Amino acid sequence: MNNYVIYTDSACDTPAEVLKEWGVKSVNLTFHFVGETVEYDNDALSAKEFYGFMRQGKTVKTAAVNTETFRERFRRELEKGNDVLYLGFSTGLSSTYSAGKMAAGELVEEYPERKILTVDTLSASTGQGLLVYLVKCRKEEGASIEEAAEYAESMKLKICHWFTADTLEYLKKGGRVSPTTAWIGDTLNIKPLMHVDNEGHLVGVRNVRGKKNAIDGLARRLKETAIDLGKYPIYICNSDCQDTVDMLTRSLKELCGAEVKMVTDIGPVIGAHTGPGVIALFFVGNER
Repeated sequence: MNNYVIYTDSACDTPAEVLKEWGVKSVNLTFHFVGETVEYDNDALSAKEFYGFMRQGKTVKTAAVNTETFRERFRRELEKGNDVLYLGFSTGLSSTYSAGKMAAGELVEEYPERKILTVDTLSASTGQGLLVYLVKCRKEEGASIEEAAEYAESMKLKICHWFTADTLEYLKKGGRVSPTTAWIGDTLNIKPLMHVDNEGHLVGVRNVRGKKNAIDGLARRLKETAIDLGKYPIYICNSDCQDTVDMLTRSLKELCGAEVKMVTDIGPVIGAHTGPGVIALFFVGNER
């Protein structure tokens, strides 16, 4: 029987209406601007509004989902007679998954007749969303909650995340690169190629000169490592840089003959650490 609900969190950078269409439920990470008291849900501001504030120099702090929120949301499903499968934001980047797992462990004792399974996706942004999509497809095909969780575990290290950025300034602010590296990089028009590794961390791989080379570098990674482009979708996520989205879409078409299935915004929780002008490519590959 398929009487289980797939849960994720807003770090998946997948629009609420899309998650609803998939039949997936989500909990929100939050953020606030330093010096202000208002705490916002991840989807409270549009991408243009949020990145406009960052460009004006506002500093953003983010917060993981707490255990009590997970308990409350999971309990609702258990009371309805549903089991829960939670696919969470990488533990390499946030404590959100750990809070969800803790809540699940407590509720299993309270509801011993129900099942609550959790998977650390080791993914972020729409890479996490891509894994959620694949698992919901397995559910629709009739997979049990155990089979869906096993499938998620088997696929998560095949979800490729590749990023580049217009400027190193925000990565410097987030501690991802040194001030010297950022200054030299921006002066010489150096663009970083980054990905999420097998431990779920955002890491630099190499640097290239110029945006065109960076965009083509993302497309080449897909060409070299993607599995079955006709079977698995390709997603793009960006932080308010539509011109770069258009460049990458063209490059994917020209270099790989690949079509993009969905384009989304990098939400504030991820974007607070990467800043505007970032583009990310997600696909299923034989290695991350």
